[in-house]
Amino acid sequence: MPSPAPGAGSLPAAPGGAIEDLRASVGLQIADEGLLRAIAGGLADVEKLLRDVVRSDVQAVNDAALHLVEAGGKRFRPLFTLLAAQFGPKQDDHVVIAAAAVELVHLATLYHDDVMDEATMRRGAESVNARWDNTIAILTGDFLFAHASRLVADLGTDAARIIAETFGELVTGQMRETVGPGPGDDAVAHYLTVIAQKTGSLIATSGRFGGMMSGAAEEHIEALRRFGDIVGTAFQISDDIIDIASPSDELGKAQGTDLREGVRTLPMLYALADPDTDPRLVELLSGPIADDALVQEALELLRASSGLERARVTLSDYAQRARAELAALPASPARDACESVADYLVARTH
Repeated sequence: MPSPAPGAGSLPAAPGGAIEDLRASVGLQIADEGLLRAIAGGLADVEKLLRDVVRSDVQAVNDAALHLVEAGGKRFRPLFTLLAAQFGPKQDDHVVIAAAAVELVHLATLYHDDVMDEATMRRGAESVNARWDNTIAILTGDFLFAHASRLVADLGTDAARIIAETFGELVTGQMRETVGPGPGDDAVAHYLTVIAQKTGSLIATSGRFGGMMSGAAEEHIEALRRFGDIVGTAFQISDDIIDIASPSDELGKAQGTDLREGVRTLPMLYALADPDTDPRLVELLSGPIADDALVQEALELLRASSGLERARVTLSDYAQRARAELAALPASPARDACESVADYLVARTH
């Protein structure tokens, strides 16, 4: 990966040290000082717009809507929108509006996810459904979706159509996950489709919006869309691997979260598809695991199984495909920054 920007610590940071957070969480490396300043400034503008847009005269709505905005997060989707905009000649308010809109959509899905998952914490803070209740969380998510749509309406009919299509992909992916694969369906193919729709689709739209709003060439917009789709899916695969392979002190949370929730991620699905997998592991993966000792047993068996290595191979394939999409873009510091994220996806799992 490219080395960190020299002297970057002396540059003005976006709110909450967003650039440093992105370096730590998604491997973003920006070696060009001008680009670093542009992205930091853009993220600051996005942050201000997010807070302005979700404010309400109704105190309960205001408090719930600002809850996750103020909790922070990686802001990868607006970051990618801003990076994608570097491939076009225009840099105006439409880029910031698009970046804020995709982040609002992402935040809205988190409110809904927490209800479905019965989560109690989100980004180090109490989740809205735990602090208030499920109804407030669902309505707040709807409120953010509405404001995202309002922002995108100012960007033109093409943008409005694209965000509507993205809403459809997000919901379809969640529905696929909830229902599960049907009889005779390939469980791995089903899972990859789910994460492409739930995660890849919005990151793809982020890249597409950045290119569109900056007036980038059509072939570059399409390359950015495909790169976002692939990288979004790859991030989930990478997280699946890390949840099994990394110790708790590196994760910053308890290991085996997916095992505890009974979620079958890619390494598990590969292990279950292998006839040589230890029968004990197959037994453990039959449902949620509550006991800590059994979680550790399952983790050890997964690490020794073929599933983990096959997932790493799949991740490497996705990263290679992402880099191939970037090859269609003109050489630039922005392309180098995108490439650093693709490289990091693989590096973080070893």
